Amino acid sequence: MTRHFHFVLALAIVVAMPLFMQSGSLASEVLIYALAAMGCNLLLGYTGLLSFGQGIFFGLGSYTIALLLTRWPLPMPLALLAAVGMGAVGAAVVGWIAIRQRGTYFVMLTLAFAQMFYFLAYSLPGLTGGDNGLLDIPRPSIAVAGQTLWPLVSPWQYYGFVAALFLLAFWLLRRVCDSMFGRTLLAVRDNEERAAAVGYDLRLLKLQAFVISGAVTGLAGALHAMMTGIAPLSNVEYHTSEMIIVITVIGGTGNLLASVLGAAFYVLLGDWLSTLWPRWLLLLGVVLMVVSLGLQRGLWGLGESLWALLRRKGPAPDTAAASNGGQA
Repeated sequence: MTRHFHFVLALAIVVAMPLFMQSGSLASEVLIYALAAMGCNLLLGYTGLLSFGQGIFFGLGSYTIALLLTRWPLPMPLALLAAVGMGAVGAAVVGWIAIRQRGTYFVMLTLAFAQMFYFLAYSLPGLTGGDNGLLDIPRPSIAVAGQTLWPLVSPWQYYGFVAALFLLAFWLLRRVCDSMFGRTLLAVRDNEERAAAVGYDLRLLKLQAFVISGAVTGLAGALHAMMTGIAPLSNVEYHTSEMIIVITVIGGTGNLLASVLGAAFYVLLGDWLSTLWPRWLLLLGVVLMVVSLGLQRGLWGLGESLWALLRRKGPAPDTAAASNGGQA
């Protein structure tokens, strides 16, 4: 029931954004970063792994689709699948090494991988474009036998494509989180020692979570590159990993729909603040500090608290019935 309710809410958000937003590119950006945050949430919220390597998978998705659409032309759907696969492969490599450590050492390993991949991308300008990135990435429409089935020319047409992939990824991740595998990840997050004593293979579970997270984040990176037309070096900086983590925490960990709230808050607030002051990142930092100090469970937790408060303020059914009976 909860799974279907959350999917309906996600569908309502996707349908409502074109009604309240003027920019199709901004709406697409919200869903793209929501995808990246959902991948991060699977690691942080469900497995308890704070990874600073999400920018690697985001960048791998961007570079893969950029290369496949510009230098080695492939049909766009195949290029998109390749970007998802490359994100999963990168996550498998990073996860296979990083999960051998726990706590601070795990975090430092993922951060080291992020820095290593950044300098690797910077040092291979023939493949990645170096500091300039890869430019002029096309956004081909979906066509079969020369017939265009889904044009992706305008920003809102592309938003519809991103929205369809977002809903598919959201539904699949909900299935994963509600499965026995997802519940086992929660057990690992809450008490690794007890989960190991029961007989679970912790390394295998963590590696599987890494691969799924990398695949979703690679999809987000590919969609972002197609939206902007470039695959910049900044997509693989550790700052991208930080941004994805911040979005995840703002929305609320342990809930996929909360990632959508975090992405909308971060992207839309940043867009609005940028119109007020050139140094808008300073204002955004202040807002994020307030949110971090006052909302430990994120925006989703705030909504749950407000809903519980409203329900407590309402008259209890037994009290209301007794009051009516006394008046009678």
